Amino acid sequence: MQQNIASIRKNYAQKKLSEKKAAINPIDQFAKWWKQAVKAGIEEVNAMTLATASADGMPSARVVLLKDFSEKGFSFFTNYNSFKGQQLAENPKACLVFFWKEMERQVRITGLIEKLDPEANDNYFHSRPEGSQVGAIASPQSQVIANREWLDTHYKELKEQLKGNKIERPAHWGGYLVKPVIIEFWQGRPSRLHDRLQYTMQEDGGWKLERLAP
Repeated sequence: MQQNIASIRKNYAQKKLSEKKAAINPIDQFAKWWKQAVKAGIEEVNAMTLATASADGMPSARVVLLKDFSEKGFSFFTNYNSFKGQQLAENPKACLVFFWKEMERQVRITGLIEKLDPEANDNYFHSRPEGSQVGAIASPQSQVIANREWLDTHYKELKEQLKGNKIERPAHWGGYLVKPVIIEFWQGRPSRLHDRLQYTMQEDGGWKLERLAP
């Protein structure tokens, strides 16, 4: 079993990533790769690993969905009372990782966390399917529950209670903005000599571009 796992490998050789062709601004570079990934038809292209850590440094990671990006940062939504929400409250820093294996690319974004404003939260919440809105209220995310039947029953009861009414966003549900300070673009290359370009934010708000050894 261990030998079989160890023998799994792929030699990356699709594309290159050079400083000369990289954008000056990492958000522009991300937008370029994003458009290419969408055009390539990558399934769940907005899926990203979100890594957080508690105040004592205990790490945790899970996959969430990107909902928007701009010069300000990268946003996602969740339950503020969830385990990730607790860690972000204790230690408002996070790392995002996109892995688009079909294009042999990875993007790693390290940044500071801030909550989105109530208007942005309301706008996105009410754009979601009704079932997802009810689910956000029904699920005490990350808490221990008795069984699946309890969750299903609670959801059905809430859905019936809210039927025909506008569903109000619960106060414990909303978005976060990851404000990047470091963004790394990784392009797979042959013999594991991958291209890695790292953008680091400077004090004047500009970006420093450097190549990292693979």
